[in-house]
Amino acid sequence: MNKRHFLKLAGVGLALSPIASPLASMAGTSNVAVKTSTDETTLRDITGNVDVISVQERRERIAKAQALMKTHNIAAILLEPGAAMDYFSGIQWWRSERLTAVVIPRQGDIAVVTPFFEKPSVLESLKLGDDVRVWQEHESPFDVVADILKSRGIKSGNIGFENTVRYFVVNGVSKALPNMTVVPAEPITLGCRMYKSAAELTLMHKANEVTLRAYEHVFSRLQEGMSQQDVKGLMNAAQHQLGGSSAWCLALFNDASAYPHGTNAKQVIRNGSVVLLDSGCSVHGYQSDISRTLVFGKPSSKIEDVWNTVREGQNVAYAAAQLGKPAGKVDDAVRTYYASKGYDKDYALPGLSHRTGHGIGMEGHESVNFVRGESTLLNKGMCFSNEPGLYIPGEFGVRLEDCLYMTDNGPVYFTEPPKSLAEPLGRLQKLIV
Repeated sequence: MNKRHFLKLAGVGLALSPIASPLASMAGTSNVAVKTSTDETTLRDITGNVDVISVQERRERIAKAQALMKTHNIAAILLEPGAAMDYFSGIQWWRSERLTAVVIPRQGDIAVVTPFFEKPSVLESLKLGDDVRVWQEHESPFDVVADILKSRGIKSGNIGFENTVRYFVVNGVSKALPNMTVVPAEPITLGCRMYKSAAELTLMHKANEVTLRAYEHVFSRLQEGMSQQDVKGLMNAAQHQLGGSSAWCLALFNDASAYPHGTNAKQVIRNGSVVLLDSGCSVHGYQSDISRTLVFGKPSSKIEDVWNTVREGQNVAYAAAQLGKPAGKVDDAVRTYYASKGYDKDYALPGLSHRTGHGIGMEGHESVNFVRGESTLLNKGMCFSNEPGLYIPGEFGVRLEDCLYMTDNGPVYFTEPPKSLAEPLGRLQKLIV
């Protein structure tokens, strides 16, 4: 992540009008994609009506983390650069051989440790707190961590690290604080990050709007002979023009669509091609993730049947995603339905070779997942992708993916799935917070 990447601040509001599909007749065309009046001049930034996360909300996050630390008997947690550091402090940094970290004690203010020469840059994105302690090149950053904790009255007890924290950090802190015991920090970090606030849902809703509008733009420009790179470039450029950042796109054509993450084989669009796109972006640090599958030209009856089965798989998953139920039951429901259609009940192909969905928020993939055996109960504020694809090796694959969030009344989509293969876009749903 670029340490100097600052997102534009603007007014508050929501663009909630549905996005209609321009592709209602694509399934009946022969080889040329439907054209619309949309052109590059209509792609303008639509993110100016949403705010970044406020300082007050970050204070509330830290307060919740400290309450959880008391519950779980954790004296402090240490966060390396990444989503959790950004979530609590606003610091947008990267991991290098020089330690920059945020320390959150069970009581008292948070603190930052960073190399002396990096302090001015770290302060650019720090949103709250003023205890920033530095270390010189010949000094140990772990001694600085120990000093921070001692200044908070912490010399022993449990110290939490997320499972992505690098070994040299855990080892260094352990040596500097021999009376402290290393424990997982996930009960604290996930205990906060798993449940999205209204402000977070607003940013995710806007990111999904950006991606869906980019799909609308790109779908109207598909042409025979286009390569994966051509389509990726269009999709990423459209998302950036619409105000998204860190845009990405996976474009899979023809038999490559049978591999969820593609192959190295070059593919181009031809008449009758299955075109599977998986794409997303970030708005003020919050992610979208939408997949769409269409046919360039007239689909075969087999492709249409598989597409309809996947679309119903989304319905099954949505119906199973109910408050108080284990997240794994969503995956179970989809596999039971697919087995009734002749597909394997497990992960074998042809069938669904990956989980039904994943958590999403500041990261594209977060805990918890819609996967077999996941016992975490669904609760308000949790967000997931719903993507029960079907893949037939040597032929094609179909994946439809829309993200949802849990409310007091159950699941609600950010984007409504498409109605049919003839109308493969879908539309933006009104945000309920």
